[in-house]
Amino acid sequence: MAKPLEVLHRSLNSRVIVELRGNRGYRGILDGYDIPHMNLVLRNAEEIVDGNVVAKRDKVIVRGDNIIYISPP
Repeated sequence: MAKPLEVLHRSLNSRVIVELRGNRGYRGILDGYDIPHMNLVLRNAEEIVDGNVVAKRDKVIVRGDNIIYISPP
């Protein structure tokens, strides 16, 4: 069975879906993360609010405290 950090590490440079609190989220390429806080860096990201794409971002940093789940490809 894979550990969560192993799955996250294998998802580097792949598209992921990140669900956040407040019906928000991002779809983008996982560019990096930190271990103590699980902050993420996504590139070529789409910002999603209530299921609708509202903006496209070249790069975004997502604070780990706001993440509900991360879905790898």
